[in-house]
Amino acid sequence: MKPIAYIKTDFGTKFGIPRQSGLVPGLRGEIRFLPEYSRPEAFRGLDGFSHIWVIWEFSEAKREKWSPTVRPPRLGGNKRIGVFATRSPFRPNSIGLSCLKLEEITFENNIAVLKVWGIDMMNGTPVFDIKPYIPGADCIPEATEGYTAETKLHFLKVVFPEELKKMLPEEIIPPVEGILENDPRPSYIEDPERIYGIEFSGFDIKFTVKGSILTVREICTLTREDS
Repeated sequence: MKPIAYIKTDFGTKFGIPRQSGLVPGLRGEIRFLPEYSRPEAFRGLDGFSHIWVIWEFSEAKREKWSPTVRPPRLGGNKRIGVFATRSPFRPNSIGLSCLKLEEITFENNIAVLKVWGIDMMNGTPVFDIKPYIPGADCIPEATEGYTAETKLHFLKVVFPEELKKMLPEEIIPPVEGILENDPRPSYIEDPERIYGIEFSGFDIKFTVKGSILTVREICTLTREDS
């Protein structure tokens, strides 16, 4: 397979990206198609759908060898689960699947651009395909889940001092808070003195976590060289 598009997001590194799409609905991105795949007729009818499936590559997680089991961070990093029972990026084929809200389809200098919400990808991620999300067919209300039932309701309380909030553009504060609430740390790390940093939209947002409380400590503006 070869990429048909690349996604543009505010994430410059992997750390802090939501563990699945839709967890932070306010995270916006753009899927920018290569010229070869930007023919308007290829998108005919897509504007009638509110959501799309995006098939993409874990381009920063490629490995020559694969393991049949992985350690999901949400299970503390100690319990091993079969790779095919997880959404781990470390797979035989580094394929990701996301369901995103489709806001708009535009063409900029003959390049097709899909504006989407709820992203969970790093800037520059290769996209292999998109497909429409079909309600009823793609949603199974009676579906059951396994070990993820133990971890999906894990959220942190975010303490975000007003003087630090003022350093950010107002429109990115809600998605930043959503990222932090979902606890971007590996679950097996419990160090209240450790300072973490998320690079998002040109800022390095530093924080600590003690128990269930996350406190934003510092915000630095990244230079072009940093980002």
